[in-house]
Amino acid sequence: MNRMMAIVEREMRKFFRSPTLMIMSLMMPILQLVIMGNAFGGKIVGCRVAVVDHDRGPQAVKLREAFAAIAVNIKTFKTIEYQSEVQAREDVRTGKVDGAIVIPEQYSRRVYAKDAPQLGFVTDNSDQFTSGSLEGEMQLVVDALNAPLIQPRMANAIALEIVELYPYVNYMKFLLPATVALAMYISVMIGGGILYIDDKSRGVHEGYLATPITKLELVFGMNLAGAIKAVLSGICLTVIGSLMAGVGVIFHPEPMLGLFCMILATSMAFNGMMFLLMVRVNDPLVPRATFGILNTLLFYPSGAMYPVASFPGWLRAIAVVDPFTYCIHGFKAVLLKDGGFAAIQFDLLFLFSFGIATLLIAAGLFKRTL
Repeated sequence: MNRMMAIVEREMRKFFRSPTLMIMSLMMPILQLVIMGNAFGGKIVGCRVAVVDHDRGPQAVKLREAFAAIAVNIKTFKTIEYQSEVQAREDVRTGKVDGAIVIPEQYSRRVYAKDAPQLGFVTDNSDQFTSGSLEGEMQLVVDALNAPLIQPRMANAIALEIVELYPYVNYMKFLLPATVALAMYISVMIGGGILYIDDKSRGVHEGYLATPITKLELVFGMNLAGAIKAVLSGICLTVIGSLMAGVGVIFHPEPMLGLFCMILATSMAFNGMMFLLMVRVNDPLVPRATFGILNTLLFYPSGAMYPVASFPGWLRAIAVVDPFTYCIHGFKAVLLKDGGFAAIQFDLLFLFSFGIATLLIAAGLFKRTL
């Protein structure tokens, strides 16, 4: 144990003597949380919608008043008067406006006659998020116009009441589990895989081989040091990210203990996986070249950004064996849902098992020779 802890001490001293390395390993996930958390998932505001009114009747005026109310209150879009439908379509195509509503001739007459009145809405569906938001607002306006002026005393239609289990989860909160996982992955990649290969290329590894330290002590010492670095990164990002995103569960004892268990299990799984991938590598350029490939292959199929249920079959197969999948599911269960240990017990079992299995395989592949 003393010889193994000597390796851990040496790795940790080297890590703490490089504050730039520590800061950079944390900076990318924090920037991702701040920038992506505010750039995605927010409510669409300030869009421009052209209105081409061929009717000019009382129902068209009522419709335009509804648009004005949206512009004043929820501010999803504001309307711009157009005289030409052709020009409105062209401006949608060129991006000068985000959509165009066309009120046809005889619209008011057909409303009063209940003769299937129609409105046209031209939208730029190359941006599906914006077009979807505008289409949703337009549908709400149409539904409000279709509602009878005098409501029936008894409901005669099926109604769906939405019950949300949790308070509003903005995109920054949703992204927090992925950010913590990514910070730990970067810490393991930089502080474990890359430094291990650099030590081999600089000859530090030869110094270990000249000592009586055993192969298992050498492997476990390196992995223990890497796991400690990942745990420190995970704790820092969990605290900083939770404060930034407004997640308060970290101040309660039971979720705090669950988060620590998830951080510990994730650090073991990531570190074992990375050591297994790099145990026979000698070229220091290899881990740098594979960093982006591994990030894409492991991070995105995990459900961090999009639900696994939306993936094709072959991508779901990757998600089943991907430690990121269970890491992010566990962090979501604790940070966003406060689900307790019952919600993360399988994630912990998989991550601990994955970390131990990859570490044992890597120990068998490790060569105590040059």
